[in-house]
Amino acid sequence: MDPYQKEDVPSSLCCFTVLVLLVQGLGLTAVILVAVWMGHYLGGFAWSEDPARQFNYHPVFMVIGMIFLYADAILAYRVFRNINKLYVKIVHAGLHVGALIFSAVGLKAVFDFHNLSNIPNLYSLHSWIGLTTVVLFGLQWVCGIVSFLFPKLSYGARTRYMPQHVFWGLAIFGLAVGAALTGIMEKAWFMNFGKGSTFKYSELPAAGAVINCLGAAIIIMAILVFYLVTRPEYKRPKGPEEEEHIQLSTN
Repeated sequence: MDPYQKEDVPSSLCCFTVLVLLVQGLGLTAVILVAVWMGHYLGGFAWSEDPARQFNYHPVFMVIGMIFLYADAILAYRVFRNINKLYVKIVHAGLHVGALIFSAVGLKAVFDFHNLSNIPNLYSLHSWIGLTTVVLFGLQWVCGIVSFLFPKLSYGARTRYMPQHVFWGLAIFGLAVGAALTGIMEKAWFMNFGKGSTFKYSELPAAGAVINCLGAAIIIMAILVFYLVTRPEYKRPKGPEEEEHIQLSTN
């Protein structure tokens, strides 16, 4: 007996809805926690006149773009499963554009901070992972636009490319999570051992609890995203184009 028969669909979709809401809640929690960390414990936000506070935009914008918006873009086809596919493609591409904009501003903030503070750029593992992630994300977006939206490949070419697109989308999201976690720990290290620091991470002060909860929220959110995308019962039902192609191929 097929475990995904029609009568099992309502309960499956109910579970799906709960998990999607959990992803949204964890994503918003991560954004709030990183904003509290930067805004309350590290002096708030400024641009140009104060390099240290300009840096604070970097983690906030990267979490918004490469974690929260990216996760929503990945889930768009499953969340809007009964909406016209063209509209979902536009939503999917638009969320990626939003992620790219936030990421670009976030990178601008950290490069300005380094240059104004006479700190070398791109020396840490976090920076290598982070920049690689953004570059791959941009390339993935361009390939997706060309393949699926405009000018759009033939149906056969799109079908062959789709598994690669899905794989690299998840792989790049995994890199984004890795970049976020290494960045969190790098900043915690600087707080702990920076000049004149009174922050003792090992004693888990309030800021340390915020840091740990931020990392945990990102990890749990990523696990749920991977789960939702890889479960066959949550895939978007085949549309008229796919059904027509299947019928032609079987005749």
